[in-house]
Amino acid sequence: MDLVVRLTDDADLYFLYNLVISEEDFQSLKVQQGLLIDFTSFPQKFIDLLDQCIAEQDKDHPRFLLQLSSTSSALDHSPASLNVVETNAFKHLTHLSLKLLPGSDVEVKKYLAACLATVKEQLQQRLRTTEEDLSRQLSYAQQTLSEKSRELDKLRSEWTSQTTSLSSRHTQDLTAEREKALEIQTKLQQQNDQLRRELEAAHQRSTQQLQVRLSELETSNRELTEKKYKSDSTIRDLKAKVLGLEEESQRAKQQVISLRRENGTLDSECHDKERLINQLQTRVAVLEQEIKDKDQLVLRTKEVLEATQQQKNSVEETSESKQLQIGKLEATVKSLSEELIKANGIIKKLQGDLKALVGKIKVKNTVTVSQEKILQETTERLQREQRELQETQQKLRLKEEEVSKLKEQLEATVQKLDESREVLKTNENVITWLNKQLNENQLSRKQEAVGMFETPQAAAGLRLGTHNMVTVELAYLQM
Repeated sequence: MDLVVRLTDDADLYFLYNLVISEEDFQSLKVQQGLLIDFTSFPQKFIDLLDQCIAEQDKDHPRFLLQLSSTSSALDHSPASLNVVETNAFKHLTHLSLKLLPGSDVEVKKYLAACLATVKEQLQQRLRTTEEDLSRQLSYAQQTLSEKSRELDKLRSEWTSQTTSLSSRHTQDLTAEREKALEIQTKLQQQNDQLRRELEAAHQRSTQQLQVRLSELETSNRELTEKKYKSDSTIRDLKAKVLGLEEESQRAKQQVISLRRENGTLDSECHDKERLINQLQTRVAVLEQEIKDKDQLVLRTKEVLEATQQQKNSVEETSESKQLQIGKLEATVKSLSEELIKANGIIKKLQGDLKALVGKIKVKNTVTVSQEKILQETTERLQREQRELQETQQKLRLKEEEVSKLKEQLEATVQKLDESREVLKTNENVITWLNKQLNENQLSRKQEAVGMFETPQAAAGLRLGTHNMVTVELAYLQM
């Protein structure tokens, strides 16, 4: 069992692509494209993907797209790729790609012949149905006519029998009256005349009623006969219409042959414009991704700038605390210098009494050494604090330089973002113009193709329409 994929277009009768997939071909396709399904479930999954494309076709930014790409026109018999593409913010993901071969002249002729045969069969079926309906109506009219005729004959027989019975009874009455009239002729002459008149009036009324009923039946008979003649004329008109449709089919074939060249040129222009639209859509997606990346870069730059500002504030606070410590250290150094001056004065005074006060001098020397050590430590501490202050000032300058660089990068990024938006707006205008041109071309092609003949639906397949009037047929081919 093989799977047949057929791609047709109701607006273009020569648009035909075929693909026959056997189970062995599906295994190679499964390995090439990394499919996870088996051959039995592949048709239903493919139909599900086509349903998703149909459901997304009316949206501004459809998620699933059905794309048919070909390097040349269908007249060159080069394969075309039928791709089911899912679009997202990152890339265009191709779920399935099928290579379809354009139909040859023989295949297109067979397909058109099958379409014409289907149309002819539908017309013949419609004609047969109409003939059967008219035949049933005619038989019903004939049956009604026969019933009415039988009823008319019955009424005529009843009228004849009633007339005969009345006449016989009237004769008997006259005979009886004549016999009686022999005795009482003078007395009953008036009564006899009155009775005769009444009988004649009753006979005349019954006769008139029967004549009215007869005229009604004759009118009904004439109406049924007229209906029969109308049905016959309707059948003749339908036969004439069938002949006219066959002539229109021949003219349509000639028009198809004359429009073949124009369809080829229009197909090539349509394919070129579709490729240009796909390229522009890809470029738009790339530009949108770049804009998103630049927005993220701007956010990160703002975060770094805020962190740098916080670090700058902390550095300024540290610098202020260091300045306070330096002031305290300078005051300490000043006080130590005054103490050192006093100590030197004391040393000068004690040098005169050096011989007498050796013990005191040793003590004083010890005090002086300790004071010198304290002074040296204080000087070293002051130098370290100054080095730390210089390093802090150097870091502050570096941070300010980084902040200025980040500001420049932010300005450049904002400028690039504006340029990208302008380019995107230009691309959208170009895409809108191309879509307008493509719609006008498709509308003109539809108007030229109106009145030719309808492409029938295949009985052994599933037909799914897409937004560009292309029909995909799936069918099983029994081996």
